[in-house]
Amino acid sequence: MTARPVSKRHILVVDDEPLVCETVTMLLQMDGHRVACANSAPQALALFESGNFDLVITDFFMPAMTGGDLAAAIKTRAPGQPVLLLTAYAERFRSPHRALTGIDLVMDKPFALEVLRDAISTLAPGPKPGVHPV
Repeated sequence: MTARPVSKRHILVVDDEPLVCETVTMLLQMDGHRVACANSAPQALALFESGNFDLVITDFFMPAMTGGDLAAAIKTRAPGQPVLLLTAYAERFRSPHRALTGIDLVMDKPFALEVLRDAISTLAPGPKPGVHPV
């Protein structure tokens, strides 16, 4: 089975579990994405300030600041920034009365790589065919 081409993105991955962060980073890098990994929300905000990311992927339950708090802080700085919540508790955040400000899409953890690829294509679609960034 041949994988479909994926537009390359600059992605910030945030998870307080180093193994999860490293694994997601590795999967994204195998698809050719440039990836920065943060193990806390404060570290992610520092990276976000110094980088230009096409997408932020964050866990929800982290010490000091949740992924929801991180998403809200990011949207304050960059309202159009796509944020994907990757969590083992996705069902909690899918109902309208539990929706989180700043989260554009919620995905289950663990996830299928193809589902993550689809989420990236949806949230950070990239250049249109025949259009090249200047």
